[in-house]
Amino acid sequence: MSVSDETTTVSDGILLSDAAADKVKTLLDQEGRDDLALRVAVQPGGCSGLRYQLFFDERSLDGDVVKEFGGVKVVTDRMSAPYLGGASIDFVDTIEKQGFTIDNPNASGSCACGDSFH
Repeated sequence: MSVSDETTTVSDGILLSDAAADKVKTLLDQEGRDDLALRVAVQPGGCSGLRYQLFFDERSLDGDVVKEFGGVKVVTDRMSAPYLGGASIDFVDTIEKQGFTIDNPNASGSCACGDSFH
């Protein structure tokens, strides 16, 4: 996974790989909108207590943490930010699996589905 130089020293916030940034940019281009950001949040739920949410959002919430990677804005709300500090998001496209993956050093455990943690 390659991450741009400016993000390798950041420990407080989400890191978006080049592959993930390219995929998000492609999806945004398909939508024909330049006012959307990728919002990453944690919500109660899942078998381990918390689960990830990734979605496009046009809202700007009070206390949002905003970072930019290759022209893609990544937004985290202030309640989710402490759970996602140092987490890296990648995009995998192999014959077995396609989709975004999150490697989160704050997750003390996860369930079999890989979408939730505690």
